[in-house]
Amino acid sequence: MSAGNWLDEPVERVPGSLELAFLGDTVYDYFVRRHLLTRGGHMKELQRAAAERVCAHAQSEALARLEELLSEEERAVVRRARNAKQHPPHRADPAEYQRATGLEALLGWLCVRGDMARVSELMRAAIAYLDAALEQEKHIKGE
Repeated sequence: MSAGNWLDEPVERVPGSLELAFLGDTVYDYFVRRHLLTRGGHMKELQRAAAERVCAHAQSEALARLEELLSEEERAVVRRARNAKQHPPHRADPAEYQRATGLEALLGWLCVRGDMARVSELMRAAIAYLDAALEQEKHIKGE
């Protein structure tokens, strides 16, 4: 394996659901933060906007909107991760945390497979939904 193409090397074994979620968490965060940078703003605003989008609640909501776009194989990855034994933080809603883990595992699985085009497609849809939902929420609150 050369230093220039180690990311292109095939994965010898498929990681478990929680390992996939570990990777997918970073992928999700990266896409959200990259999107926010294109919008610009002060660091405090960027941090707040990232926190609103990179949490179990937002990821759970995003998955709910993406589910109709998923193949059966992708749904199976989500289902396995959702059902994996895990211990959510005390402040997190367990059902939301499980759904968020499912989304993260799906993104990790797609990355391991090298299907970054599909990751981009799903993240574009998730981000568009979250942006619209947060704008609507601000409108309702009068912000």
